[in-house]
Amino acid sequence: MPWWGVLSAAAAFVFLVGGCWLATARQPSSFNWLASTVSTLTERGTVDPWLMTAAFAATGACVVATALALRPAALPGRLILAAGGVASVLVAAHPEHVGGSFTHGLWAAVTFTAMTAWAAGASRRGPSVPWGLRPAVSAAAIGVLLVLVAWYLAELTTRGGLTGLAERVMGTAQIGWPLAVVLSTRRGLADRRDYV
Repeated sequence: MPWWGVLSAAAAFVFLVGGCWLATARQPSSFNWLASTVSTLTERGTVDPWLMTAAFAATGACVVATALALRPAALPGRLILAAGGVASVLVAAHPEHVGGSFTHGLWAAVTFTAMTAWAAGASRRGPSVPWGLRPAVSAAAIGVLLVLVAWYLAELTTRGGLTGLAERVMGTAQIGWPLAVVLSTRRGLADRRDYV
C-alpha cells in the first residue's frame, strides 16, 4: 500500500466534505441545505457553482488514485471503486441545472452504486487480510451504506425536507469507507512488520 494511496483517500474525503461545506457556506442564508441536494450547488444561479463542480472532479480523481493504490484489495472491488471515481468526474462534467439533468442524475446514480458496492468485490479471506477487507466487515459496511442510500432515496422520492441531509450523510459515509479500508491496510502492514 503506497503512501500516496493514503494521501489520495484522505484528499478525496477532504475534497468532498470540505467542498460541500465551503460551497454551502457561500450560499445566501435563504439556501436550505437540509432539503437541497449537493448537486444544486452546481446549478447556474448559485454562488460560485464551480466550487462544488471542482470538488466532484477532484474527489473522483482521488478515488481513482485510491483504487490504483489499494493493492491488498481484490481486483473486482478496485475496478468498481475506480468506476465510481470516473463517474464522479462525469458528474462534475455535467453540472445540474434547474429542472434537473438526466445525464447528471445518471452519473450520480452510477457513483452512488459503485461507492456502495465496491467493498463486495474488494474483500478477501485469510488471516493476514486487513480488517477493512475481511468479508464480514465488508458486508457490514455495505449494509450500513445501503441503509443510508435507502434513506436518501426515500427523501428524494417523497420530497422530504431532509433530502440534503440524507445525501450529505450518505456521501460522507461512502467516501469515508475507502479511507477506513486504506488505513486498516496500512495498520495491518505495520502490525505484521512489528510481529516479524
